[in-house]
Amino acid sequence: MSTLEIHQIPTRKDNYVYLIRESAEGKVAVVDPSDAAPVLAKLDELGWALTHILNTHHHNDHTGGNLELKEKYGCVVVGPRADHDRIAGIDIDVGDGDTYSVGGARAQVFDTPGHTRGHISFWFPGSKALFCGDTLFALGCGRVFEGTFEQMWHSLGKYDGLPDDARVFCAHEYTQANAKFALTVEPGNAALAARSKAIDALREAGKPTVPSTLGEERETNPFLRTGAEPLKRAIGMADADPVAVFAEIRTRKDNF
Repeated sequence: MSTLEIHQIPTRKDNYVYLIRESAEGKVAVVDPSDAAPVLAKLDELGWALTHILNTHHHNDHTGGNLELKEKYGCVVVGPRADHDRIAGIDIDVGDGDTYSVGGARAQVFDTPGHTRGHISFWFPGSKALFCGDTLFALGCGRVFEGTFEQMWHSLGKYDGLPDDARVFCAHEYTQANAKFALTVEPGNAALAARSKAIDALREAGKPTVPSTLGEERETNPFLRTGAEPLKRAIGMADADPVAVFAEIRTRKDNF
């Protein structure tokens, strides 16, 4: 099975763009290129030629480099079917249940709306790599702009069948701030407290906190723990359903 070589490119204030090369045919894709310049610089450094652009959603900090990169390389732009009209340069639409291959590396596609109406995620099982855009963050989730709280909760549930060692390649370095909020929600979570200290040390050293693993997120991310009894008790919603708990936590985060 073809595997991915993944390079993480920091851009703008806190964005991450991912440059991936699959091992079987040498095809190269970029995930959510906010800007062309840092991607072009990395391609030159590695001696790679871009063949694909994978977009999770339409926001400019995920698609801003599409047209310049496509003009230079003639690469194929792949994005959400539900947001076709808002993805610059799109060639191929994909949606829930589809698969899409970059050379020999096959991705499963999940519809994960909430942050935007047409958000998707790409899961490459051969490399245990989840590119989730702004749906799931390390210790957080995306702000609900175009969908509903219930929609976002269901979107996060799309990842339930993935393994604990799935790597979460989210699109922003928000982890330290997310940790501070998460501790206000579940202060008795020992795993969360330990992770927060480790995150502080990484950021003090100028190192990224991304990727994390789904196992870590399931233990410590409040937005994946809305059915966990300790969290529900901690926020005074022991008898509430998970969607209501999610809505309460997301509202608190919006005002944090």
